[in-house]
Amino acid sequence: DGVTMTISTAMLSRQPFRDALVMSALGALVLLQSSAWAAERQACRGTRFRLQVTESATTPVDRFRFSLGLEAEAETKSAAQTLLQERLARTRSAVAPLSLGKITVDAPRLYSVRGDRHGRPPLERAVTSISGVVDRSDYDALIQLAGRSDGVRLRGMTSLASEGAATSLASRLLDQALQQGRRRAETASRFLGLKHVALLSIEERSEGFTPVPQSLRASGQPFRPDEAPQPKQTLRVDLQYCLS
Repeated sequence: DGVTMTISTAMLSRQPFRDALVMSALGALVLLQSSAWAAERQACRGTRFRLQVTESATTPVDRFRFSLGLEAEAETKSAAQTLLQERLARTRSAVAPLSLGKITVDAPRLYSVRGDRHGRPPLERAVTSISGVVDRSDYDALIQLAGRSDGVRLRGMTSLASEGAATSLASRLLDQALQQGRRRAETASRFLGLKHVALLSIEERSEGFTPVPQSLRASGQPFRPDEAPQPKQTLRVDLQYCLS
């Protein structure tokens, strides 16, 4: 099954140019044979069995990503923007001690609000938002802060997992996926009357953690972080086996 090349002594001239051609041909032959042998090792001399395995699990909440919406209305754009800036300054000062790391403030937007048949006059509205991350211990404090502030609403809280928990869970999900794939391949092999199962390839399609958004209305009752939905991680793995 190898590749044979015959080189006559007449070709082995003393001229450097011809010697270079011969060595180049020999080098190409070695590479060709190496590639053929590598392909031979990966070849399946039986039945190829492809499948996709999906594993998912949740992990405890470590932190929360929050988003607060701010708005202000007035008869003129200038007045609406001034009022929004005042509310933003108060909210930023109240949120800063609770936030882990940097707070993000979106650029303000201005637009007109039409009057309605109930006598509501046309107004100018200015809006923006503040987002960041808070620890579990400040979960309720942030919700209550939004409920007590004029022109501020809690747009949502997103459950986040710790980095250590994410790494540990990813390893566990991969192990579970490989075990499940092996079991399914062995079942298919027995059904076909075959005895050997060899894993040929693995392609991971991890979705990482799926943040769980929450739409919450602030109230006087405390919110408990352990009642929040837990973040979920999903792992999809494409597996290919050789059954023989």
